[in-house]
Amino acid sequence: MRDLLPPAVAVAVADAGDWSGELLPAERACLSDRAVAGRRRDFTAGRVCARRALAGLGLPTTAVTSAPDRSPVWPAGVVGTITHTRNYCAAAAARAAELRSVGMDAERRRDLTAGVRRKVCLPEEEAELARLPAGVPWPTVLFSIKETVYKVWYPVARTWLDFADARVTLDPGGGHVHRPDRSGPGRRGADDRTADVDRRTVRRRRRSGPQRRRSGTRVRPTRWPCW
Repeated sequence: MRDLLPPAVAVAVADAGDWSGELLPAERACLSDRAVAGRRRDFTAGRVCARRALAGLGLPTTAVTSAPDRSPVWPAGVVGTITHTRNYCAAAAARAAELRSVGMDAERRRDLTAGVRRKVCLPEEEAELARLPAGVPWPTVLFSIKETVYKVWYPVARTWLDFADARVTLDPGGGHVHRPDRSGPGRRGADDRTADVDRRTVRRRRRSGPQRRRSGTRVRPTRWPCW
């Protein structure tokens, strides 16, 4: 994950002890009494990694709490992101003076179900996926990209995006992903990289430059990002 992000971003990846690490009181208060063991485990690893990422920026220990929508609340002057999938968790943080937003997403390397694939992939994306080399779960890569786009978008625009709101073109030979259609909102200053880490497809997207709010449409995504 470290190699996927620019030097201005501090990254922390969970080790074995982080899943059962200590939460600060303000973080513990964000967990519902009804939270299942898996949710508690993911939340704990995410917050431990988030605080370690903050330390990587030279900042003091600070609770990373949750907003009502469960997105992480970073300290003033900081932007960040948390991702987790089965047995993998990472957090990244940067100073807001250097980056406007940062996002990343990790997924297990497996195929999407037919139903999820229909919701995630646009027809033109499906046509392009069919021409890509075999042996990689490209729809899952595309899914992860769109999850990352949402994580970058939402803290800036505070509007919902649906999977159909992001048009993605994969360029495996170039090691990056880009969206050629720059006519819509928030299309400027985007770049992506991709890598496989321990059999998981890991995505990140960093966006800078002007952002514009979408007008009219506020669509709740089919699947919430893994805050």
